[in-house]
Amino acid sequence: MKDLKYPISFKFHVTTLSNDFTATDASGKTVAYVRQKMFKLKEAISIYDSTNKTNLTHTIKADQWIDFSAAYSFKDAQGKELGKIARKGWASIWKAHYELIDQRQKLQYHIREDNAWVKVMDNMLGNIPILGGFTGYLFNPSYTVTDLNGQAVCQLKKEPSFFGRKFKLSKLKPIDNDDDERIILGFMMMVLLERRRG
Repeated sequence: MKDLKYPISFKFHVTTLSNDFTATDASGKTVAYVRQKMFKLKEAISIYDSTNKTNLTHTIKADQWIDFSAAYSFKDAQGKELGKIARKGWASIWKAHYELIDQRQKLQYHIREDNAWVKVMDNMLGNIPILGGFTGYLFNPSYTVTDLNGQAVCQLKKEPSFFGRKFKLSKLKPIDNDDDERIILGFMMMVLLERRRG
């Protein structure tokens, strides 16, 4: 996942039994196929370079048993750690907040939900018959990555769609290739966690 053409689109496959999605770049090229192993006590995510799932490029695994503030490590196909994403437990009750940590275990970026009310309204109206089917078109949360100086770097936004299955990741300022990869891996894990929360 180097030299990517933004924006990157995530599209979930709602017809499969597993929790999986495809990431494509601005040219429509598949850059990753993300598959979450179901029924695991620890989160286990496999990332392939295409939908045929023959070439594993990365894995994401929970550092500890399912927990309120678990961290998830990114590794390449050779097992080299590239960094991790950690959910800020109590800070995320109202508004999602994650930290991206580099391969040297140093805090590098924050990911925060832009407007918590969007998710609240989505959850409330989602339980109303008939109307609930349209919330994917009405309420679309977004999440912004900021560096340690508070500068916005990237933003992930849910796009209008049934079942909340489409997301778009846009770059807001230039970043290094290594950071690029870490941010995308972080968002891949985060979007799986946030969809589960509603």
